[in-house]
Amino acid sequence: MAAKTVLEIGEETMAMRVVSALRDEIVSMALKPGDVISESDIAGRYGVSRQPVREAFIRLAQQGLLLIRPKRATVVKKISPDGVRQSRFIRESIEVEIVRRLAANPRDAATVLAGLIEDQEAASAAGDSRGFHTLDERFHRTLARLTNVEYAWQLIDDHKMQLDRVRYLTLGASSSRVAIDEHKVIVAAVAAGDVAAAEAAMRAHLARAELLLSQTIADHPDYFE
Repeated sequence: MAAKTVLEIGEETMAMRVVSALRDEIVSMALKPGDVISESDIAGRYGVSRQPVREAFIRLAQQGLLLIRPKRATVVKKISPDGVRQSRFIRESIEVEIVRRLAANPRDAATVLAGLIEDQEAASAAGDSRGFHTLDERFHRTLARLTNVEYAWQLIDDHKMQLDRVRYLTLGASSSRVAIDEHKVIVAAVAAGDVAAAEAAMRAHLARAELLLSQTIADHPDYFE
């Protein structure tokens, strides 16, 4: 296999940057389901050539976030309810095992996690929905890190885009307050070394995704397939 040229490596790196930026815009609903985007517009926005944008579009289409229609406009795909449910299944399967292992050997986990919850409470009180979402992600990633399986979180992250779009649509003071209370129950079970309680708390926490999905479909029916 021929080695890649410096130009090809540069384009690939740029394509990944565009993938990351566009994925964030789509997941955070800055780009909404049904929005039309073009290679030329995105290239101009990010100051790159159209080639890395074309590659980024292909990768995002493979992830179920874009619909590329030959000779027609590329659009942000609507949210797939089935995709949301599959995302939740993958996440629950992995995170329940993570929290079980952590509760079996909690060490100083409670102290670390309590600090993250304090940050979440501050963000919620300030009405910083985007900041709260970031801290929520950090809480769950930290569970994996404390269990020495941080790669498992990366696997979850790669498959939860559809779920995250729903979460962004439901972010708010009441939603963040519920999440914080559920995080506290998880941390209490971990601190007590109660494996069964930790598992039950995590399942209950992640099960709320189904309620959020039903609520979001009712509030924004045009955003869903």
